[in-house]
Amino acid sequence: MEKKIAEIRQELETADLSAIPALLEAYRVDGRSGVQSLIGKYEKKLAALEKERARLEGMRHYEHAYEGQYELICGIDEAGRGPLAGPVVAGAVILPKDCEILGLNDSKKLSEKKREELYDEIMEKAVAAAVGIVGPGRIDEINILQATYEAMRQAVGKLSKTPELLLNDAVRIPDITLPQVPIIKGDAKSVSIAAASILAKVTRDRLMYEYDKIMPEYGFASNKGYGSKMHIEALQEYGPSPIHRKTFITHFC
Repeated sequence: MEKKIAEIRQELETADLSAIPALLEAYRVDGRSGVQSLIGKYEKKLAALEKERARLEGMRHYEHAYEGQYELICGIDEAGRGPLAGPVVAGAVILPKDCEILGLNDSKKLSEKKREELYDEIMEKAVAAAVGIVGPGRIDEINILQATYEAMRQAVGKLSKTPELLLNDAVRIPDITLPQVPIIKGDAKSVSIAAASILAKVTRDRLMYEYDKIMPEYGFASNKGYGSKMHIEALQEYGPSPIHRKTFITHFC
């Protein structure tokens, strides 16, 4: 007795990805249009999966280039250099060799929902992961570039395992003795840096949501501290909050 199409659909939906090709071949002889439609749908899914895996393999170029020399390779990136308010946050992530996290990319290219999903997967799969946070007062004191370096050093220092090599998004971090490789637009070229960028971005966004609960007049939940029209108008009406960067807002109030 042949299976109902709904049963075949359920079987495909619950099957492990590695089992789907064999299932498609087994059902290819079934001439029902509904079954053939399912086969076409899942063949497209498999093709998309292979394309995504090829993209991720391209993003392992730097990891593969150094994995013969170093066991623990750490990606470093930051979020929040440009906003008028809130901290700058750095992420540091050591991934296992050939770790597969589908959809991993530069955090700026991902939706908030996707970043949150990937954050959980990164934290689950990472060998070690940590963030460094430097607040607005310190940013005003030492400038945003030095504060970014400080956040990066914090993140590296908090890792549960000491990395042997740092892959950094564009910068070379002062006062760190570890070998470093600065990579321009590294968050789109390295899986480790992309993971760090997601860690930093999600952590910072969550902080800005909390600040919004305390100071809703500035719209931090929507603007994340960046200089949107609404944010600047609120700044002019209410003045600076305790989390505004004084050196960033001299033109607005």
